[in-house]
Amino acid sequence: MLSFDVSSVGFAVLDVLGYPVSRIPEGGRADFIEQIRMTVAGTAAATAVDCAILGLNTRMVSTVGTDEMGDFLVNKMNAFGLDTTLVRRDGSVQTSATILPVRPNGERPALHVPGTAATFDVADEDMEAALDARIIHIGGTGLLRTFDGAKTLRFIQKAKELGRITTFDLIQATPETTELVLPLLPYIDYFIPSIEEASAMAGLESPVEVAYWFKEKGVKNVILTMGGDGVYVDPEQGQPFSLAAHEIDVVDTTGCGDSFSAGVIVGLVKGWTLQESVRFAGAVAAKVAMGLGSDGTLTSFDDTWAAMNDWPLKAMSATS
Repeated sequence: MLSFDVSSVGFAVLDVLGYPVSRIPEGGRADFIEQIRMTVAGTAAATAVDCAILGLNTRMVSTVGTDEMGDFLVNKMNAFGLDTTLVRRDGSVQTSATILPVRPNGERPALHVPGTAATFDVADEDMEAALDARIIHIGGTGLLRTFDGAKTLRFIQKAKELGRITTFDLIQATPETTELVLPLLPYIDYFIPSIEEASAMAGLESPVEVAYWFKEKGVKNVILTMGGDGVYVDPEQGQPFSLAAHEIDVVDTTGCGDSFSAGVIVGLVKGWTLQESVRFAGAVAAKVAMGLGSDGTLTSFDDTWAAMNDWPLKAMSATS
């Protein structure tokens, strides 16, 4: 019997967000804004927090510093109900952190210190516990300098040897990221990047062509998030399909992709079809986009289920 529904492995970062920021004041002057928040963020940690909010038994596997920012992340993750036994502390560098001046339209340029993201690894003695979950989510490839490459490949291969379901997301994809990800693709059950990241890796623009490129290289299910244009899915079984995004007032798009991954994971744990899982994930992302930070206005499974059924959808745009 496995101990957890999901083990979320990889990138954890402290986000400091301000909203709305329409300009950076000149010199030493100040502007007044409406909100400033600190949140648990990152392609693994934000997904883990959202999974916990949505009712899953979730373990976080990451590294943070021994500084006060690391204390904040661990304490906040514990408050959400995450198991943080495998969140290791590294005093050689600061905790990964990002300053996000969120624009009025929800866009968020970033000022980032990699910090502990670059030192994260899964130690041999932690391997069994890190894989003690039905679903293994790996998030942050591209920023995990120590773990990226052969170590990630070994980890995901072990996950599949044990019969785990694997979900995968990355961040800030570049041509170098493509080389890191290519060996992993045959071991990924659900690949959930943004269309921008996936397009940069494949060198293609059409969601249809991008998804096919990854399927050809071994991914079982490709799920391309496209912001306000919804999602395009090329599944292992059945025909590709698209679903529209909800019609909402966007505050901040930080963590929307991470939360979408959480919604998909919830559906997998509950045994839903992929279309049902993706539909729920769209509502999760909408709840996050309506507030500041990677958890936004996400509060519970029941509240998100109601939003999924009650909130209107945008008109679908044509997929080329």
